[in-house]
Amino acid sequence: MAKVQIKELLNEYLTDFLEENGLELYNSEFRKEGKNRCLRIYIDKKDFGRKRDVACGTETEYVSTGDCEKVSRFLSECLDRDDPISQNYILEVSSPGLDRQLFKPADYERFEGSVVDVKLYRNHDGRKEFRGILRGLRAGHVEIETDDGEVYRFKVEDVAKTSLAVIF
Repeated sequence: MAKVQIKELLNEYLTDFLEENGLELYNSEFRKEGKNRCLRIYIDKKDFGRKRDVACGTETEYVSTGDCEKVSRFLSECLDRDDPISQNYILEVSSPGLDRQLFKPADYERFEGSVVDVKLYRNHDGRKEFRGILRGLRAGHVEIETDDGEVYRFKVEDVAKTSLAVIF
């Protein structure tokens, strides 16, 4: 089964179930890891990151292990019942984590104003890694502002990975 078909199937199985549980499908991947295939599902709280009230001291509710278990059980039942994937695979359900990667334009909008790490495929001003406040995704460019006030714009196709920065 093609990766696109798997994503469509996951949306079909999970959309209503996740909605009922205050969750959403953040991302999914079906890949070969060593000798095995892994179907990895990332779930998130429906409104996580939209309020960005963490800096203001407001508590944020994160995905729990209970949430992951509930989704895993539900999805396992659907996949076992219909058996749509002919290959053997391991099913994993997880949260995106503190250093979540941004994939879709909606992710960039959702986390605008957050500190991000951007990794590039090729050098820009002599380096490939940047950290700064995400200013958004505009006209095909990821825009960040660094601590020194410098604004950088990177073409989306030059960005290998954008993820939330973990700051302690």
